[in-house]
Amino acid sequence: MFYDTRTGDHGLPRNPFKACVVPRPIGWITTLNEAGRVNLAPYSFFNGVAGDPPVVMFAAGGRKADGPPDGSKDSLANAERTKEFVCNVVTWDLREQMNMTSASAPAGTSEAEIAGLELVPSELVKPPRVAASPIHLECSYLQTVDLPSDIPDSRNAVVFGQVIGIHIDDSVLTDGLVDMAKVKPIARLGYMDYCLVEEVFTIHRPDWLAKKPSAAAE
Repeated sequence: MFYDTRTGDHGLPRNPFKACVVPRPIGWITTLNEAGRVNLAPYSFFNGVAGDPPVVMFAAGGRKADGPPDGSKDSLANAERTKEFVCNVVTWDLREQMNMTSASAPAGTSEAEIAGLELVPSELVKPPRVAASPIHLECSYLQTVDLPSDIPDSRNAVVFGQVIGIHIDDSVLTDGLVDMAKVKPIARLGYMDYCLVEEVFTIHRPDWLAKKPSAAAE
């Protein structure tokens, strides 16, 4: 099949786009509003985009009815206002709590409190961390890139942040390496589907010089 995304006429029960870009890691983002209240929300359009220095992004689309005049989601508005946020890794054990925090709660609501999650202070930024998450990325806001939006009067924005501090629980380290089989992160698929990382395989990058044909062969 083929369909033109500009018309949206795919003829399927559900839009397949998000099921075609998988798996997507989940950024569980903590931010603070102007009153100092914590907002916690998961974003499946999330990833690392650079390594030196380390940079991550999360994309916040759609409109929040009781948000700012431009309809910005709380995480987006808070990150732009305070210039800080934290990414918490979502694991299998935290799947239900993560899902609870995905609800579109009224502005100022403590999603962490509703989900029964303990928050602990960060080292370098003001937004706290989810204590039960084994990995946290403390981020300093870099910039927002606004994209075209098909939803009237709403932003479709990508937030970039430089990772300035990383917390890794010792329990998920094996021989000094982060062991994904111990972390058991979950990732978003299409529709309401997720996947669990519990089996890992290794493929070493080839040495190009070793693969180059010899002069004699040429």
